Amino acid sequence: MYILNHIILVVLWLLFGVLHSVLAAEWFKRLMQRRLGSRYKYYPFTYSVFAALTLSGILIFQLNIQSHLLYVAPRWVNILLWLPVLAGLLIMAVVIKKYFFSLSGISVFYKHQPPVVLEQGGLNRYVRHPLYFGTLLFVWALFFVFPYVSNLLACIMITLYTITGAILEEKKLVKQFGEQYILYKRQVPMLIPRF
Repeated sequence: MYILNHIILVVLWLLFGVLHSVLAAEWFKRLMQRRLGSRYKYYPFTYSVFAALTLSGILIFQLNIQSHLLYVAPRWVNILLWLPVLAGLLIMAVVIKKYFFSLSGISVFYKHQPPVVLEQGGLNRYVRHPLYFGTLLFVWALFFVFPYVSNLLACIMITLYTITGAILEEKKLVKQFGEQYILYKRQVPMLIPRF
């Protein structure tokens, strides 16, 4: 049962990544626009709710399976490791707060919708995808605080998904912003900040 639960965990993360990518893909959005017509404006919000619910389900499963501890770090190391955990969480919170309306799809319920611009200030001066960077920093630092096999598997799957998602998103951003984004790509790293 122990191994089976970990296999199920990997499959769940894999399914989440694939499903999340398909539902966010431009070809799928165009298909939904044709099928839903004027109701398509609710698709991004529905997608966000679905993603949040499925992510919550996977995390609940992950937290409830038995998993082996890979090592035990000294207490002072664990205390120090909380710094990158908190830094990753803070970065994620800042980015989500800044882009909450566009990320969540909740903007559909408001009349005023801000124009889409290429953000190059703030955290975007150091890394093109600060939310992805914050997420990776958070999950990996959390793994080192709680070094269970299940957390390691989740970190690997999240990292693979994040890198794949960033590469796919880059293609969309080049189409959307053209030469402006190509120049930005040359100046700012994708996932690991340069200060």
